[in-house]
Amino acid sequence: MQNESKGAPTQKLKVALKYVTEGKKFETFEQYKLGSTLKIEAGIPLDTELFLSIARPYKDELIENDKLVNLARPDTEYFFVKKKLHFTINKQEFTWYKQFIRGIQLRELGNISPNDDLFLDLKEGYVDDFITDDEVVDLARPGKEHFFSKHREPITIYVNGRPKSWTERNISFDQVVSLAENSSGNGNKAYTVTYSKGPKDNPEGELAKGDVVCVTNEMEFNATATDKS
Repeated sequence: MQNESKGAPTQKLKVALKYVTEGKKFETFEQYKLGSTLKIEAGIPLDTELFLSIARPYKDELIENDKLVNLARPDTEYFFVKKKLHFTINKQEFTWYKQFIRGIQLRELGNISPNDDLFLDLKEGYVDDFITDDEVVDLARPGKEHFFSKHREPITIYVNGRPKSWTERNISFDQVVSLAENSSGNGNKAYTVTYSKGPKDNPEGELAKGDVVCVTNEMEFNATATDKS
């Protein structure tokens, strides 16, 4: 196939041309399309390698983003991605073109409610893996990953050793201080906030003014009061 990067005809055709990308059928009245356009219309990330299927014994052709592809060949053109990963969210099938995906991307794909938590389903006998928004999940591990969501039930966190019921996925510096002040009555104090026993993405650390951190059951916070100057 020739790389006609410049000077390709732009007039509209009278008969639609048919082609297939990743099993999806498309039609166009344009003889030429850029590789990037083929990817975008099929929902394929631009940094993913796309190939044109070529009959054996010839090798499949790599289609670069700036490649102008002639779709008016005698047979239907078939484009495909060699490396793709499959997983489910709440039993719905998804395809991803990269090895890694973030928790927030899983939530967006699965249309997960802000009031629900997201988990990776693990084998029986193991605790399902809680997935935070910032967590990076490796989809290339053996087997097919299955994610599921469930409504967030109230959990118990500890602020200065006192149990507090909490229903949100995250907690802010100001919220921790508010819980501490309700316990101690130190409304005229400044605070230094530290935490421990958090989820794997933030097991321990310090919260500054404006910070937000993901919480998990029985997470511990210490808000140390100092006099305001």
